Amino acid sequence: MRIRSYFALMMLAIAGLIVGCNSAEMKPPQIVAANSPTPVHAPPNDGVRRVTVTELQDLLAQNKAVVIDVRNEAAYAQGHIKGAKLIPFTEIQNHTGELPKDKTIVTYCS
Repeated sequence: MRIRSYFALMMLAIAGLIVGCNSAEMKPPQIVAANSPTPVHAPPNDGVRRVTVTELQDLLAQNKAVVIDVRNEAAYAQGHIKGAKLIPFTEIQNHTGELPKDKTIVTYCS
């Protein structure tokens, strides 16, 4: 009887941990844009500016941006943004002199 009680108590504790770990407080905050039923995750708070596809198109049309694909060569060969320059992430330090100082540098990896 003692073993069954101990087992039941352990199962209850494990269930509590599972429920607690999946609670709403642990999930990233979501924002629902106006007129959009799809929730959007809050942007990362890392100080890095993100650009939308439309913003990038405008910057490229105005010759104010350069796109750097930081994936490996095989991924780049499978498909990439038109005009993007391949500089794998592990090699960026070796190519900083090639990057323009007067344009927005947009990197992407997927």
